[in-house]
Amino acid sequence: MTTVQELIDRSIPFLDEVKNRTAGGKLETWLNETHGPGTALYDDLARMIGDGVREGWAANIEVDGPHYRRSRIAEPADVINYFSITAVYMDSVEPFCGQYHQHPYGELNLVVPLTPGAELMGPRGWQGPGWTAPGPGSHHYPEVRGGALIALFYLPAGRISYDITPPAA
Repeated sequence: MTTVQELIDRSIPFLDEVKNRTAGGKLETWLNETHGPGTALYDDLARMIGDGVREGWAANIEVDGPHYRRSRIAEPADVINYFSITAVYMDSVEPFCGQYHQHPYGELNLVVPLTPGAELMGPRGWQGPGWTAPGPGSHHYPEVRGGALIALFYLPAGRISYDITPPAA
C-alpha cells in the first residue's frame, strides 16, 4: 500500500535533480539512461503509481469513460520545486487518442505499461516503459495502444493547456 504523500516524498529528490533542466530530446535521453526501467527511481515510482491506481487515489477521475482517467496528485509547491504531479490511465488495444493539449513549459512523463506491450506515443514515436520529455510549447493528443498504461507526469509550474485548437485533419 502506498500513500499520496509517499509518492510525493519519493518525487522530491528527483525534482530537485531536474528543476533547472529544460524538457526536450536531450533531457529525455538523460532520463532514460539515468532513471529508466530497472533503476530505483523508475521502479519505485512505477510501483507507487500502480498502487495508487489500484487503490483508487490516482487517475481516478473519468475523462472519457473508465478507459481514460486522470487526477492531479500534487499542485505546484515549493517542496516539489513548483512542479505539479498528475497521473493518467489509458487503456486501449487499438490506438486511442486522449484530449489535445499543450505543454507551455514542457513535461516530464514516466510511462508505466500495465499490459505487457502497451505503448504511449511520445515525441520520438511509440514507446513502452521509460520517460518522454516533450519540450516547451509542444502539443499533441496523448495516444495509447496495446493495452493499459499509466503516465505519471511532472509539469513545470503545473502548466498545461487544454484550450488549444488541434491542427486541422
